[in-house]
Amino acid sequence: MKSSISIGLIGDHNAAVVAHQAIPRALELAGERATAAVRYEWIPTEEVEDESRIRGFDGLWCIPASPYRSMEGALRAIRFAREQRRPFLGTCGGFQHAIIEYARNVLGWADAEHAETAPNAKRPVITPLACALVEKTDTVRFYEGSLVALAYGGLEASEGYHCSYGINPEFLSAIVSGPLRVSARDRAGEVRAVELEGHPFFVATLFQPERAALTGRTPPLATAFFRAIVAMQTRTSAAL
Repeated sequence: MKSSISIGLIGDHNAAVVAHQAIPRALELAGERATAAVRYEWIPTEEVEDESRIRGFDGLWCIPASPYRSMEGALRAIRFAREQRRPFLGTCGGFQHAIIEYARNVLGWADAEHAETAPNAKRPVITPLACALVEKTDTVRFYEGSLVALAYGGLEASEGYHCSYGINPEFLSAIVSGPLRVSARDRAGEVRAVELEGHPFFVATLFQPERAALTGRTPPLATAFFRAIVAMQTRTSAAL
């Protein structure tokens, strides 16, 4: 019998966004690989006023196309996933906001900001990339033993982007000095993915792995995300 899982897609849906076109197909393909029936819902960021809007989902995916209508809503959802050990995937804008949430609520940097929405911030942890990655494809190299490497079954892949912002190098060492660790870099050595140690599945990528679905390929990270959810469901059932 197939597992049944529900995914909350945190972000502001726009049918013109390529990543948003890819995500439903990515969910379908990954569900087939994980032998799970998948239900998903697009959740506008302004609707996440508290955890009641997202508590019922088995996993949360913070999707591309920021700035979001409500940064605070996106950050609430990410914090919930991190603190409640709910499987989480963040891609592109989701990566950027996972960094901001961690900086604010784990490192205690209440003034951590995104330069796109707060250009005069004193602590912009997300700033413009040295080279914008709008509709670019590049090689990503994974750290051996990371969740990302295990998902891909190798140490590198070619992935697509649509972004102009990433981690501010000024704050990088402090951000990744604890349980939030770098798990992928590009050929130039820039950070392209992070994951949270001790969490069942908390992975954020600056690249957009969902785009693979547009060519009929199953995104490895979506499959790994689903498998983590199914594993949690199995453990919960066994404990009852």
